[in-house]
Amino acid sequence: MKLVKPKKFLGQHFLKDLKVAQDIANTVDTFPKLPILEVGPGMGVLTQFLVKKDRPLKVVEVDYESVAYLREAYPSLEDHIIEDDFLKMNLHRLFDGQPFVLTGNYPYNISSQIFFKMLDNKDIIPCCTGMIQKEVAERIAAGPGSKTYGILSVLIQAWYKVEYLFTVSEHVFNPPPKVKSAVICMTRNETKELGCNEKLFKQVVKTTFNQRRKTLRNSIKPILGKDCPLTEDVVFNKRPEQLSVEEFIKLTNRVEAALKASNTPEANS
Repeated sequence: MKLVKPKKFLGQHFLKDLKVAQDIANTVDTFPKLPILEVGPGMGVLTQFLVKKDRPLKVVEVDYESVAYLREAYPSLEDHIIEDDFLKMNLHRLFDGQPFVLTGNYPYNISSQIFFKMLDNKDIIPCCTGMIQKEVAERIAAGPGSKTYGILSVLIQAWYKVEYLFTVSEHVFNPPPKVKSAVICMTRNETKELGCNEKLFKQVVKTTFNQRRKTLRNSIKPILGKDCPLTEDVVFNKRPEQLSVEEFIKLTNRVEAALKASNTPEANS
C-alpha cells in the first residue's frame, strides 16, 4: 500500500504515536451511542481505533491520495469515506439529521474555521473532540482576564463546556510541526438561547476583540458610532478580555437597545 506524502498546503502532519491516537479516539466516548464524524483522517491513525467503537462512523477527507489509501486500508468503510471539503458540507445530511460527535486531528490551518462550522451546526453536534495547535486550544479554553481569551473563547464558551485534556509533543508527527499540539473536548452546555440577538452578539464580540488593546468605548464605535451616549457608562472603560460571556450578552442587549433607539439597520438584522 502506497503511503501518503504529507502536503504542506493542506496543513498535514501525520500522527505516528498510536498511544496518543488511542487516547484521542477514546474522547468520543463522552457520548458513547452517537455516530462519529472524523475530519481529516489522513492515513487512518485515528480511524483504526474509531472503527472499533461499534457505532456509525463516517470520515471526510479532501486529499484524494488519502482517500485512495483509506479505501484500500479500510474496505469496511468504503461507503462511509467522503471525499469533500468539510467546511463546504451540509452536515444535516450526514446522519439523516441526527446528532453526532465530531472528532479528528484537525489541520492547523483551518481549525478555527472548523469550530465556527461547529457553532453553526451546534444543534446536531453535542460534542466535539480532537487535536489542534496548543495555542488555539489554550485560546478556546481561556477565561476572562487571560491574554489568550478572545473571539473563539467567547463564541465557543457561550454554547460549549471546554476541557483542555492533554498536550502532545511535536515529535510524534511526520513531519514534526513547529509547535506543540493539544487535545480538547467541547460538550454542549445547557444554553438553549443566549437571551440576545445572536448575530449582533457575534458582531460585538468580533468587533471589540479586533481592537482588543482599546477600551470598549473606542472599540465599539464601528457599531454604535463615535457620539453614542451609551458609551459614557463605566463598563465601557473595560477592555473586551475583561468581560465574561454573560457580560457580553448584557452588552449586546444594551447595544441593540441603543441601535433601535437610533433606528440603525443592525438592530433589525
